[in-house]
Amino acid sequence: MINCVSASSPEMRPLKDAQLGAFTFFASALPHDVCGSNGLPLTPNSIKILGRFQILKTVTHPRLCQYVDISRGKHERLIVVAEHYESGLSDFQKQGKTASPGKVLQIAYEVLEGLEFMNKHGMVHRALSAHNVLMDCKGNVKLAKFGLYHMTDHGADVDFPIGYPSYLAPEVIAQGSFHPSDSSHDEAPLPSGPKTDVWSLGVLLFELCAGRRLLQNIEISERLKFILTLGCMDDIVTVLAEEHGCLDTIKELPENVLELLRKCLTFLPSKRPTPAELLGDPVFNGVSSCYTPFQRPVSLFSSSLRCAHLELPEDISDLCKDDDEDYLSERAIDEVYHLWCLAGGDLEKELTNKEIIQSKPPICTLPNFVLEDGESFGQGRDRSFLLDDTTVTLSLCQLRNRLKDVAGEAYYPLLEDEYAISIPNSPLLQSSLPQSNSSNELSATVTLPLIIRERDTEYQLIRIILFDRLLKAYPYKKNLVWKEARVDIPPLVRGLAWAALLGIEGDIQAKYESIDKDTPIPTDRQIEVDIPRCHQYDELLSSPQGHIKFRRVLKAWVVSHPDLVYWQEYLTVFSQMIAFHDPELSNHLNEIGFIPDLYAIPWFLTMFTHVFPLHKIFHLWDTLLLGNSSFPFCIGVAILQQLRDRLLANGFNECILLFSDLPEIDIERCVRESINLFCWTPKSATYRQHAQPPRAPGDNGFGKTATYYTSDYQDMPKTDLCDGMWQERFPVSVLSTAELEQPVREGAPLSVYCVM
Repeated sequence: MINCVSASSPEMRPLKDAQLGAFTFFASALPHDVCGSNGLPLTPNSIKILGRFQILKTVTHPRLCQYVDISRGKHERLIVVAEHYESGLSDFQKQGKTASPGKVLQIAYEVLEGLEFMNKHGMVHRALSAHNVLMDCKGNVKLAKFGLYHMTDHGADVDFPIGYPSYLAPEVIAQGSFHPSDSSHDEAPLPSGPKTDVWSLGVLLFELCAGRRLLQNIEISERLKFILTLGCMDDIVTVLAEEHGCLDTIKELPENVLELLRKCLTFLPSKRPTPAELLGDPVFNGVSSCYTPFQRPVSLFSSSLRCAHLELPEDISDLCKDDDEDYLSERAIDEVYHLWCLAGGDLEKELTNKEIIQSKPPICTLPNFVLEDGESFGQGRDRSFLLDDTTVTLSLCQLRNRLKDVAGEAYYPLLEDEYAISIPNSPLLQSSLPQSNSSNELSATVTLPLIIRERDTEYQLIRIILFDRLLKAYPYKKNLVWKEARVDIPPLVRGLAWAALLGIEGDIQAKYESIDKDTPIPTDRQIEVDIPRCHQYDELLSSPQGHIKFRRVLKAWVVSHPDLVYWQEYLTVFSQMIAFHDPELSNHLNEIGFIPDLYAIPWFLTMFTHVFPLHKIFHLWDTLLLGNSSFPFCIGVAILQQLRDRLLANGFNECILLFSDLPEIDIERCVRESINLFCWTPKSATYRQHAQPPRAPGDNGFGKTATYYTSDYQDMPKTDLCDGMWQERFPVSVLSTAELEQPVREGAPLSVYCVM
């Protein structure tokens, strides 16, 4: 099992000449009337696959097609999106050509590079075949569908075998097929090891040398028998050549190529080399030196230089872009896919148009029925539920058309102006938005509700590019990250942006791995109980892998903070906040005995994840991370103010019922009002003995330097009463309309002007 947690998002490669491809398959359906040992319904296999898929997005290597996304449809259907290329080894078979010995060695070496990297991550391919070995425009190998065996739990969660009979190793064939629901098998076969892929590679290389497919015109059962009988042969390569009438062609191969074929096609796994062993074999002398060893991209928060590999061209003019430059192809694959979805991309529609997904009338999907005498009637096995490994290329035409008016400069924003913030109506706006035909439209988009901005393709492109540049310059551009986060955070980069706002740095992965997450501790039982109740409507959190990762993260946090003081003093400060900002509501709640202990404990214990669904939590936390440890108080007060009228009109019992099924909360209004409350609350009102120290003197977390201890309006800096950025982003007045219309009285106390 792979027990690792990604400290940051994977470093996705640029799209370049690659395409986005999608393929689909069905997970095995579980019976509806069966429950697990805990009494709960069994987790669908599609959910299990979705959870295991997540680690595949972090597996990045030049010889592997990058996985991008997985989506779950009806009837256990799964659609996988990954990097794709149209050309591959299958082109040699279609053309009936043989590859040169040099080309064979090059392909073999590059395939082994990919296989060795997978093995280091605890994975094997098992589905290696000619149409899963793709090639980019430079002829470099790209292994596709390498994660199918891993995500399906070695084939246990699907009804089809992983792999192709012609390429499967003898030991795999000898094990036979297996499915957990099959009672004829007492136990599952052992998972395949790295050596199974070496046999498959040997078959591929033999086909390249012979210019034809092996066992193409023989029934599957005969193919399997023939492969199993090869164990009696001394020279499998010669036997295969004689069987397919290409003995003369094979004999003419250089000795190092023949030696490679013999080592790959070794019948006994104990004598067959692993990919790592083959890479160091003398047969590749003169080949391996032609390639730069792969180095994993440096983590965003690592102390190592992230730009050490960059070099300027000899002619600096080569950096200049032509007018017809395809800027979109320079963006990361996951970014292009995200924008493709925003521009109206629909995976099921694309697969339906290619007739990969075929809908049937309901009458045609009726199950079989069996009479008492055993005679059955109805449809046969629906072959559409078997694996169709066709990969459909996703068209980017609609996305490119949507972005056609975005100027090239937008893809390369300059960051030297520390004050260039994308704020509506700001004189600095034009320095941060691209000069294009759609600039006015983008300027208007900034003023729209957040949920609309997150679905706007052009706006998200601009914001993603800006954050990408800022995060790559972290921590040098940390201040700009903070400023832009006050506007909004693009969902695609939210994880990295949050990490930057939290000040993450150093080798986070090593720190996490050094924490003991296995030794039993007293809180284990509580964690085990809580996790299955935490946002289980979310497919990832409800998956077994989601539970495992969540448990390890929570346990790591508990083990790492043994000295933390519990939070009961937190509710006392919250009560003071309610009284400070809304005395009438505070008095009423105290009179009826509706104290914060009855409703606010889950709020602060889970940072409001107990209150809101995940899509609202994301927006709330975008702002929460900008404040200090007292900001959650303001969120709590803002929630109460949205329910103020109902709370004042009700007694204790009604309030209990109200909070047992909390009404819909306007999250944007909650964020606006919590910022407003935060900026007008004296620091002394939220003081806690065990609170974290402030970031900097005079900094309240939102870049303000308010002197909240003055009693005179004239002594207060203008920026605190009318901060341009926050008032334009969150147009909520801190003064009542009547008071704004009146001239400020000289010497008037501040409390007169703090009416909410």
